[in-house]
Amino acid sequence: MKYVYYNDTIVGEVGVVEEDGYIIEVLVNEKIKDAEIKLTNLIQETFDQLDDYFKGKRKEFDIKIKLKGTSFQQKVWEELVRIPYGSTLSYKDIATKIGNMKASRAVGRANNKNPIPIIVPCHRVIGKNGKLVGYAMGLEIKQMLLDLENKYK
Repeated sequence: MKYVYYNDTIVGEVGVVEEDGYIIEVLVNEKIKDAEIKLTNLIQETFDQLDDYFKGKRKEFDIKIKLKGTSFQQKVWEELVRIPYGSTLSYKDIATKIGNMKASRAVGRANNKNPIPIIVPCHRVIGKNGKLVGYAMGLEIKQMLLDLENKYK
């Protein structure tokens, strides 16, 4: 069974989706239709951890997640989780870390498809020139999350 619940946060309305005991999606300012609206214990724990993160009290998440995607996307997302709180890497850095230094654009596309943003911190990936580029939730939210982490690191 798939469940979703929504809460207002500093980044907008966040939906957390649980399936089979794992968080599979975090939605920002969008709805999902194929899930029952229900606040499960795991969804509540996820919201609690997100709230702590937004308050600068949490630097890592301890939530059971399941990432669904291609093997390339999985490699990219696994690397994103390794980026320390308050730090950034470039798309090229991620491409190099997964063994394909020419795959910067593909890393960008994988970031765009990240189903669990914030918890899998795709906002910590920036252009090689240090500029903010591309973010599925918008560059304003990306900047907000980076500023928040820099404030509390």
